[in-house]
Amino acid sequence: MFLFISGAEIFVILVIIVMLFGADKLPELARGLGKGMQQLKNATNEVKKEITDSAKAQGIDADLTKDIDKEVRNIKNKVQDNIDDLTGPIKRNL
Repeated sequence: MFLFISGAEIFVILVIIVMLFGADKLPELARGLGKGMQQLKNATNEVKKEITDSAKAQGIDADLTKDIDKEVRNIKNKVQDNIDDLTGPIKRNL
């Protein structure tokens, strides 16, 4: 499901768009939307690169979040294993 919109609702929206802009303008609109999305993606990647480069220049560990994520996943797996060990006999008795 895309944004809690059903297929029929998407169809109605598309019909309204065709009625407003006309079928001949839709490829131009789609092309412009695609170019805009590409520019936004490029700008986002450029900002990420600048932040990473400046962090490295200042001596800040840019991979800190990856290490934290890895540790959280390890702890989560250990807790899940302990819960499974505890509930295993209970589930088998049911």
